[in-house]
Amino acid sequence: MKNAIDQFKEVTFAIMPMAVLIIVLQYTVIGMPADVFIRFLFGVVMVGLGLFIFLLGVHIGLLPVGEMIGSTLPKSGKVWLIIGVGFILGVSVTIAEPDVRVLALQVDQVSGGEISNTTLIYTVALGVGIFVALAMARTIYEIPLKYLLLGGYAVVFILALFTPENFIPISFDAGGVTTGPMTVPFILALGVGVASVIRGSKSSAGEGFGLVALASIGPIIAVMILGVIYG
Repeated sequence: MKNAIDQFKEVTFAIMPMAVLIIVLQYTVIGMPADVFIRFLFGVVMVGLGLFIFLLGVHIGLLPVGEMIGSTLPKSGKVWLIIGVGFILGVSVTIAEPDVRVLALQVDQVSGGEISNTTLIYTVALGVGIFVALAMARTIYEIPLKYLLLGGYAVVFILALFTPENFIPISFDAGGVTTGPMTVPFILALGVGVASVIRGSKSSAGEGFGLVALASIGPIIAVMILGVIYG
């Protein structure tokens, strides 16, 4: 019950500033038609309700399950299993990410269907999956995060030289949308769970955050490669 109240307060404080600003602008500057303004108010209520239910589900189900999976995998003693499951979960949770679907729909419309939303979604998901697997390997083999970040962004800037200009902003947007409300909690909990078993609880939080940082590079590289192919 306390968790539900906390989530309700969080959603309310997140939405209220935007809603109040639009209401003030409505009566001072904008002057939207009454039916449009009523639809806006209805939309705010629906978004708030949906976000509340979504975040409640994340805290009740996704976070505990992600951390449990992460803490159970290392006990198998099989490196390939940890990396493989990390890849599969990275792909799966990205496909379910609402932000990715919004971006894919916009790209599909702008490109006139040349780049379908399905193609972009699976390309982004593949990039996330590969880099989540890489993050699992980093935790297991204690590879410094800075080397992977530097290497990853070096690949990004090299690929940018060969990627068509219209794909470059899409690729960086793809890296941003993967850090959404579905992907981050689950992957973060997965990384914390794995690190808590392999490297101890003291470093588990840092390892989890490093995993999210790496996961955001994968979609950038994947979409740039897609651009080179389409180009």
